[in-house]
Amino acid sequence: MPYMIDGHNLIPKVRGLSLQNPDDELELIKQLQTFCRVRRQTVEVYFDKASPGHSGAKSFGLVKAYFVPETSNADTAIRQALKRLERKARNWKVVSSDRQVQAEVRSAHAVVISSEAFAAQLDEALVQAFKSPTGGQGLSAEEVDAWLELFNHDRDETSDR
Repeated sequence: MPYMIDGHNLIPKVRGLSLQNPDDELELIKQLQTFCRVRRQTVEVYFDKASPGHSGAKSFGLVKAYFVPETSNADTAIRQALKRLERKARNWKVVSSDRQVQAEVRSAHAVVISSEAFAAQLDEALVQAFKSPTGGQGLSAEEVDAWLELFNHDRDETSDR
């Protein structure tokens, strides 16, 4: 069952991510790529407030990111996507802690997952990927480099305090 995610709603719930980080969206996408590989899922993630000229959809492997222009927001984009899916919406899981979005997701007969609950699932998948380098489920060299860069970046910030 594919996932539809409100990215900026999820970021503050994910360990190591912050909305204050200018690269928060890309860091979430990297983690979602690992989630998709480990769980064999596809994800659509929606981000609010795309800069002029930077809105639209971009594919990152099994993750499709939608950068919603400032004239709208991720909640509206998710609602519109569910409406376009019509009866097929029941085949989707939607990640948001926004109560209004959750109510609309339920009325579309899709599955609601809170951002907090999904952050825990994401964390489990990342741990699984890190611990299981065999059977085709291990990290690629690029993913290892990205994780090392992320952890070293976090360590540098911590040592500055």
